[in-house]
Amino acid sequence: MTEQSNKTKRLVVSALFAALLCIGAYISVPLPIPGAPHITMINFVLLLIALLFNVGESFLIVAVWMLLGIVGIPVFIGGKGGIGYLIQPWGAYTWAFIVVAVLIPLIRGKSYNRIRYTVSAVIGVIVIDIIGMIYLMAMSHYDLVTGFAMGFAPFIVLDLVKAVVAAQIIPAFKKVLN
Repeated sequence: MTEQSNKTKRLVVSALFAALLCIGAYISVPLPIPGAPHITMINFVLLLIALLFNVGESFLIVAVWMLLGIVGIPVFIGGKGGIGYLIQPWGAYTWAFIVVAVLIPLIRGKSYNRIRYTVSAVIGVIVIDIIGMIYLMAMSHYDLVTGFAMGFAPFIVLDLVKAVVAAQIIPAFKKVLN
């Protein structure tokens, strides 16, 4: 495969994963907490991206998706779009994706190791949930107990399951992508 065709393939695959982020926002289950976002597959797709791609590609895929949402295209959870979505009390869960898109490729290592990838994915979801919880607490004037009960506890168990599953299926994705 020539260098040009390899670059084209990487670009197409990156665009497909950006599209998967858009789709993942629509696969959701509502929580019984008033005003809370839904549990979605979007962070599962984010973990796949961060575990599959290098730091630059991972960042760019998530940045493209986020820019689409910022300009108003309904790619965020619940078919929402616009900058207002990111500054509302639950918005930090979404903008934390950029942090995790950079963090995971830096800590997971270059070659696949099941334990290292699983730990990296778990760290990623914990970072998302903590950033989201802290911002929720600040915007809603919650104390730590309320912030934890509203912004961390309802999400972490399913997020950890998604992290473990994502880390385990990476070899199959790498095989398909190569």
